Amino acid sequence: MDSMDQAYITGVGAFLPGAPVPSARMEDFLGRVGGRDSLMGRRALRWNGVETRHYALDPGGSANHSNAGMCAEAVRAALDDAGLGLGDLSFLAAATTQGDLLVPGHAAMVHGELGAGPLEIASFQSVCGSSLMAAKAAYLSVRAGEHQVAAACAGEFSSRWFQPSFYEGSTLLDGKHRLRAEADYLRFTLSDGAGAILVEPRPRSQGLSLRIRFIDIVSLAGQFDPCMWAGASIEDRTNPLGSWSHVGAREAHQAGGMALLQDFDLLKRVIRAWVGVYLKKVDEGRIQPAEVDHLLCHYSARSLREEIVALLDKTAGMIPEEKWFSNLATVGNVGSASIWVMLEAFLRSGRLKPGESVLCVVPESGRAMVGFMLLEAVE
Repeated sequence: MDSMDQAYITGVGAFLPGAPVPSARMEDFLGRVGGRDSLMGRRALRWNGVETRHYALDPGGSANHSNAGMCAEAVRAALDDAGLGLGDLSFLAAATTQGDLLVPGHAAMVHGELGAGPLEIASFQSVCGSSLMAAKAAYLSVRAGEHQVAAACAGEFSSRWFQPSFYEGSTLLDGKHRLRAEADYLRFTLSDGAGAILVEPRPRSQGLSLRIRFIDIVSLAGQFDPCMWAGASIEDRTNPLGSWSHVGAREAHQAGGMALLQDFDLLKRVIRAWVGVYLKKVDEGRIQPAEVDHLLCHYSARSLREEIVALLDKTAGMIPEEKWFSNLATVGNVGSASIWVMLEAFLRSGRLKPGESVLCVVPESGRAMVGFMLLEAVE
């Protein structure tokens, strides 16, 4: 790569709303479906290994932040980390699973919350992998010389999906007001928050910057049905004409199509596909495990990490677990924001040294996608 077309992460910011919420108090914030504690919840917490998380809700379920507002706070933190101000920013890419509004795009809402002057913006809507979509847009805009300071942010307000009203009056509840596993599991998996990075064509004048060596994103949607989705019933998730936008929000809700859902059987196959894409990158020489000093792999549960490790063990692609960094236990799964919240915590840990490499891996179960970002620390 020519020195004139490089791009560096010069600032990282994170925003986690409220005080940490221990697992035992989750349903005080989310509400109790059917008025009682969830049996699936206790099982999910054993699987995911999350001890505390953050919600943009007060106890009782009242919102105290918006998704766009949390993203704006993360962008401000990243600008501050880079020693820059709002006036320096000229490009904003924003990612999320679902913004505060259906229209306009998430980036427009974040821009409005920032109160910044005229900007170029880009919105990316997917699940966890949308973070790297936004990052690649920022990275390429800087490399092309179109922008000198670009931000990529990602935010989630997942807890709003998990209030009892999303399920009441729908087929997701049985005659005893018990919630189907496809919906209940996610209530105990996802958390709220936002993260952001600043990208510039040169490293910062003091301290460490992260040269972006590449960002690769691979979708396998041509091979898999939706694995994590909202907007259609379990039966209609492969039929676009059966989605909420065609049948209407009320009918979709009654059919259980307005909640966030997960197909666990399909997820097992998707995990193996993620690993397959990674191993292909290794075989091609795009990723060289022996040269990776630190691995930041986003995963939604401790059990998924164990499954990924089991699949990689004894392969040429295995990166020793002592090189892995995660903050899942303390912040939970923050969806698209997870990789930036994790990167911010990793940089604060003091582990990174000049010349070392950091591989970020972001798998997404939405419709089977996985992204890779390789960084090099420079001083």
